[in-house]
Amino acid sequence: MYLYELPTTGAISFADVCSDHSQERGYTHHIPEATQARANLRGVLKESKRAEHGEKDFLSLVKLIEEYLPHIRSLIDCVAHDEIGIKTEPTFSWRTTLSASRFNTSPRLDLPGLHADYAFTLLTYGFALSNLAHTIVTSVGIYEHDRAISDVDRKSKDEKLNVAVDFLCRASGIFSFISDTVLPDWETSRASPPGFHKPPDLTREINHALAKMALADAQTLAIRRLLSKSAYDSNITPGPPLPKSHPPPALLAKLHIECAGLYSSARLLAKTPGSTQSSSKESSKDVSSDLRRYLNNQASLHSALSHKWLGVEAGEKAGTDAGGTEKGGEAVAFLQWAKKELEEVKDGGKLVSLGSSDKEKEEEWKARINDELASVNVFFKYYKKMNDTLHFQPVPPQRSLQSRIPGGRIAIPAKPYIPPLPAFGPGSLEYTRRKAEQLDMDGTTSTDDRGGLGPAASNAAGTYAGAGSYFWFVRCNHVFVLVLMICPLLDLVHIMASLE
Repeated sequence: MYLYELPTTGAISFADVCSDHSQERGYTHHIPEATQARANLRGVLKESKRAEHGEKDFLSLVKLIEEYLPHIRSLIDCVAHDEIGIKTEPTFSWRTTLSASRFNTSPRLDLPGLHADYAFTLLTYGFALSNLAHTIVTSVGIYEHDRAISDVDRKSKDEKLNVAVDFLCRASGIFSFISDTVLPDWETSRASPPGFHKPPDLTREINHALAKMALADAQTLAIRRLLSKSAYDSNITPGPPLPKSHPPPALLAKLHIECAGLYSSARLLAKTPGSTQSSSKESSKDVSSDLRRYLNNQASLHSALSHKWLGVEAGEKAGTDAGGTEKGGEAVAFLQWAKKELEEVKDGGKLVSLGSSDKEKEEEWKARINDELASVNVFFKYYKKMNDTLHFQPVPPQRSLQSRIPGGRIAIPAKPYIPPLPAFGPGSLEYTRRKAEQLDMDGTTSTDDRGGLGPAASNAAGTYAGAGSYFWFVRCNHVFVLVLMICPLLDLVHIMASLE
């Protein structure tokens, strides 16, 4: 899984750039509250920057972002409805983390407008949820290969993986929301000055790529969760024959094909902003090489694993189905292909970095590839021996296998992001309640002292033939109901007496 470097942001006071234009001046105390919510977010981002990875509190960060989002939404909506005015166009300082840099540092940019801060806050929200999922996966370890683990503990860690999957699906929905809604709204708001160029972090292509990558990471964990029981059952004797708890190999192949497609699409989208040569002043236009390398490695790995399980599917059919011996050569061919791809990934997918944390990630990556390569070799030797001694089927060339590859299958969809209600202003609960009370007051003043309709309503009611007589017929037959609607309950006796 990819671990994001979290951005940091500079301080700002909304009271310096915003003024309350509402009739009741009801937003005077809300504007400082928005400043405080953003200051809390800024503080936890600074603390996270200084802390070691194991000490980062991503859950607290998620909660503070969720507290600030209703405030920034309120400011945007209030400005759009002329409830709040802008004294000077606010500028928000954010340190981008997906932009490539010549010195491998995160450049700090000044982004104009409220929409920019909203977009970057949501982007940080997606990063924090993804990192929170990464923390959960790291905490459970490779538990399915622990021969001493109890069934209760294994299921408990399975549930933790499910939580991580949920976080990644939410992150995917957030990135899609940024790309499909927030960035287009920013473009139509005309809040950016002429000549302003968004960093890669705030382009639609990159956020589409991040959405696909988060969904692919979630699917990868879902596959691991699906294989949990069978991996535990195969600890002693890995490889064929498959245990009864093993999911269908054809299903695993389709899931890995979908992962490979998602990672490949994300990699192509990540190349889009940097496809043209940029000047030295716009060097931040390129996407981080770490992100592109991760996407390339994952796409290659899942492609190899899809071929592995297609080979296992063919091998199982050759060994069990009547008349399925022709699958023996196909099993060998797919496993040869998977073995070749894994060896290429092992040799060409190395991480080149000098940091200690990056060296640790490189060691984990090597261990993962070596484990998968060992598993493929076990299946390859078994099915090759079966074909050489029992089936005697020719091994088809690699190019002929393309037509036998099925389409991918999604295990779990992304969760669409639903923005929270604004904290104040149009769309908030307080605003709706105030408008409802105002309508009630207007309706009360429109009635006359006798409980009839007001002059405006009476005139509007008498605009068609026979309207007056029908109106009085209704009043005469329902006068008791009409009077009860506008008179106090204590006058009920007097009302009934007057009707008699």
